[in-house]
Amino acid sequence: MKFGTTAIHAGQEPDSATGAIMTPIYQTSTYVQSAPAVHKGFDYSRADNPTRKALEKNLAALEGAKYCAAFSSGMGAIDAVIKLLKTGDHVLAGNDLYGGTYRIFVKVFEQFGLRFDFIDMSHKDDVKKAITPDTKMIWVETPTNPLLRIVDIEGVAALAKEAGALTVVDNTFATPFLQRPISLGADIVVHSATKYLGGHSDVILGAAITDDDKLAERLHFIQKSSGAVPGPFDCFLALRGTKTLHVRMERHCQNAKAVAEFLAVHLKVQHVNYPGFKFHPNYAIAERQMSGFGGMVSFTLKNDDIRAAKKLTTYTKVFTLAESLGGVESLIEHPASMTHSSLPRKVRLQSGLEDTLIRLSVGIEDADDLVEDLGQALERI
Repeated sequence: MKFGTTAIHAGQEPDSATGAIMTPIYQTSTYVQSAPAVHKGFDYSRADNPTRKALEKNLAALEGAKYCAAFSSGMGAIDAVIKLLKTGDHVLAGNDLYGGTYRIFVKVFEQFGLRFDFIDMSHKDDVKKAITPDTKMIWVETPTNPLLRIVDIEGVAALAKEAGALTVVDNTFATPFLQRPISLGADIVVHSATKYLGGHSDVILGAAITDDDKLAERLHFIQKSSGAVPGPFDCFLALRGTKTLHVRMERHCQNAKAVAEFLAVHLKVQHVNYPGFKFHPNYAIAERQMSGFGGMVSFTLKNDDIRAAKKLTTYTKVFTLAESLGGVESLIEHPASMTHSSLPRKVRLQSGLEDTLIRLSVGIEDADDLVEDLGQALERI
């Protein structure tokens, strides 16, 4: 099946009791058993739930994989994946990644003896040089958050395999509509399904997806044992979201392109980060491994004044000042003081995340309104 058909139908079956076309919300904590340890596949909803199972089948199919474990947040998914490791293991990660990911790596897991190094993964040779004998996992974000760098998934996965390490790709920005990391050699794909997969800014949910039988068994064990599972209503909302993922992503991509092109020639804008520009340093890789360039744009101001950047985020009328991304509505935020504030300033600047950087999650409104809104806001600073 083509992607749009898969998005609407994968994991979905009419309810056997009523014929309902939408998967019901199985709001139950436990299930009746005919005898001790004799049940129809469900015994306790922390272990499994029919609504969650439908979502997991849907997300696995979208990524072209066999297995998915859904979690109560994207961070829950990241937490579970890191728990595949043991004390002394080394993780190589990008130096331009979501602040929450950096925080859990450094502030939570380092105290248990895991080691993390953060590098610019834009060049495969730099990744190869940074791999050590203890490297057991390479953590990739592509496009990265918020600088929209592109990492060669296939190249990095080959290096990881040679080193005996797992390749994990955070595919939140691209979604499986634009990029399928498992087909490029990744072992695990993680998502903050809160973002584009849900798509309506009304659910917090995460997912870890794999095609590997043993990894899937371990992830489901961690899911059940740690208990960071989503409720059935959240799973229902996410399933509602994936049904329109393909049509929403097409519009996100179209609008982001229009916004990026407008910003690129504006006199008050210093630099625009958008992988769809041919002058983007990783454009060739993006064109090869993605079917579109996504709905995210970030930019810096010529006026190197953090106060001006913060003011700009309050002057927009269509773009809403808020954290998160991937919803149908356009959002604007200042990473240094919001989503990436957990990164020490020195670390931020070393990775290229400047004080005046502004991140846009371009929604599916009319593109002309979005451009006009940014124009009037820029004129006020």
